[in-house]
Amino acid sequence: MENTEKLGQSIGENTNSFKEGIIKDRKVFIITILLLIITLFLSIIFAVVFGPVEIKATEAFRIVVYNTVKIPIGDIETLTSGMNYDIIWGIRVPRVLLGAVVGMGLSIVGVVMQAMVQNPLANPYTLGISSGASLGATFAIMLGVGGIFGTNAIGISAFIGAFICSVAVYILSNIGGNSSSVKLLLAGMAISAICSSFTSFIIFIANDAQGMKTLTFWLMGSLVSGSWQNIITPSIIIVLGVLFFIFQFRNLNMMLMGDENAITLGTNLNSHRKVYMLITSLMTGMIVYVAGTIGFVGLLIPHIVRGIVGSDHRKLVPISALIGAIFLIWTDVFARTIMGGTEIPIGVITSLLGAPFFLWLMVKKSYGFGGN
Repeated sequence: MENTEKLGQSIGENTNSFKEGIIKDRKVFIITILLLIITLFLSIIFAVVFGPVEIKATEAFRIVVYNTVKIPIGDIETLTSGMNYDIIWGIRVPRVLLGAVVGMGLSIVGVVMQAMVQNPLANPYTLGISSGASLGATFAIMLGVGGIFGTNAIGISAFIGAFICSVAVYILSNIGGNSSSVKLLLAGMAISAICSSFTSFIIFIANDAQGMKTLTFWLMGSLVSGSWQNIITPSIIIVLGVLFFIFQFRNLNMMLMGDENAITLGTNLNSHRKVYMLITSLMTGMIVYVAGTIGFVGLLIPHIVRGIVGSDHRKLVPISALIGAIFLIWTDVFARTIMGGTEIPIGVITSLLGAPFFLWLMVKKSYGFGGN
């Protein structure tokens, strides 16, 4: 047992087997983390200024500071009531925080999925989760299923659909023996195809133009549902998931090397894969519940970060979380301000940014995923 732990530790600490980035020194890594934390904090502060209603940055800053740390800067009444207070603290702050949490969650789930299935194109929606969420949302919008959930019917139905599909993928991947990266990928593709077929069939028989418009907007992703009432539980679950995976770098490194190498080192990754599958599915389901399906973040951010820090998950996980949060905050700002009073679904923006990036990766050729 002691030898196994030492081998696992050597995998976590020795990055020679993995693609190296430009950040190799430990002090530089720590400084980078601190700078990213400061940037994230400043992004949250300044992002609340942007919106259809123009509010001075100084006033927005005073409202955020007072309602966060209770330091009064100016008249207390304007800091706790009035139109500007309602807009900043009641609408924009929870939306920006939701963007940070969702961006963080999508990035980390992308990192974990890519290690689990040893595929650089894996993302939070690879294993049928997106298709399951789409099917659940389609039931709610086109057929009225889930009406008992009230205004949250679409989000909750999508979450249920995503979670059921995750369980189905897990069961399928364990048929005939322990699951593996290949079996997970194949099971996810099968479930995804089935859910997509049912979704198309429901849309065809429902013939609801308004419902189709609502479904399309929701499937493109949006942070418009961000409010203090519905972001607390998803945020807690996503943040706890991120913190969990930050300390799982050794196992993630071994997954990247492959099951055979891990078994040679005395570690069976199947039990870890089960736990990771459950946690990533729960995180993705929560993201889908509050924000719909936002594509490319879980693909784009991990690839960018690997170019900076390499493929060692000790560095890859925390920096991906911070950059993912910053990225989605400002992507949302762009989506809700670029066309004045009209909001563009955030998934449209992430797709426009993500697709050219992967075309560049194809042309670059020298890109390495990591591992053996």
